[in-house]
Amino acid sequence: QVQLVESGGGLVQPGGSLRLSCAASGFTFSTNRMNWYRQAPGKERELVAVISSGGVYRNYADSVQGRFTISRDNTKSTVYLQMNTLKPEDTAVYYCNVAIISVNYWGQGTQVTVSS
Repeated sequence: QVQLVESGGGLVQPGGSLRLSCAASGFTFSTNRMNWYRQAPGKERELVAVISSGGVYRNYADSVQGRFTISRDNTKSTVYLQMNTLKPEDTAVYYCNVAIISVNYWGQGTQVTVSS
């Protein structure tokens, strides 16, 4: 079965950095686009970053463009989200996502809190 396990969240000061990881299993990772979403308290879940199966195509939400970088290692079935220059408004639970034959799969999420 499809499993997505996020890690790397935590508490960081404004301006700091974190690197999230998502280990995937149960499907052919190298042939699927991968996504990172986030959900802040009281807000809807929003798409943060997308990476194509081969890693060539990447796209970002306007709010994180230039600060976040999505990458993947198909040999490790892992997708990453490098987050730099973090702001308090980046505080949210971050989720890894894959859509397979129109079915969305989600990890359990990892909490990122940006606060002084």
